[in-house]
Amino acid sequence: MATKRELEGQLAVVAGFENPQASLEQYPTPPELAAHVIHLADLQGDITDRTVVDLGAGTGMFALGAALRGPRRVIGLELDGGPLRTAVENRRRVGTTTPIHWIQADATRPPLRLDEPVTVVMNPPFGAQNGQEGADRAFLTTAAEIAGVSYSVHNTGSQEFIEAFAADNGGTVTHAFAAEFDVDRQFDHHTDERRAIDTEVYRIEWDR
Repeated sequence: MATKRELEGQLAVVAGFENPQASLEQYPTPPELAAHVIHLADLQGDITDRTVVDLGAGTGMFALGAALRGPRRVIGLELDGGPLRTAVENRRRVGTTTPIHWIQADATRPPLRLDEPVTVVMNPPFGAQNGQEGADRAFLTTAAEIAGVSYSVHNTGSQEFIEAFAADNGGTVTHAFAAEFDVDRQFDHHTDERRAIDTEVYRIEWDR
């Protein structure tokens, strides 16, 4: 098994969004953060021989990271067709042979019927740019419906909300840690060339 640092290096070739949409909060997940989350999931036994679903897959960073760790298969759900085309190219760059199904669909209404063990990985929108604060709630609802365990990135200060949501939907938060999310300038409202955003990552076990 590749180390976390080696996984980060493998994911460094993943290209980001060609035409990012601010309304969809299309920020590429940093390879170091994706490697950290996927490595933790692997150590917890949440990757091998499981189906991994990336909700809001973007250009495939989480999906491809999971694919490099020996899952049964990976499913990447993304609403925007442009990033999905980039994800297909990114798979070629990364070189994984794990079965990956890229599906253009709304991650909050997934066209999936899964009977096997499922792990969800996701970097959902926070709702900061579209006026829909708490937009990540709909993604968590999907995770609760389809997954046995999920890993998700949220805005800093989300602990009370995440723990309450999990408790109300048959889930238990087992791990939580802070993580920096580096964002390069890509929209008009950005004033810095690069900015580090404070985020939090949560592992939730769901009762299904």
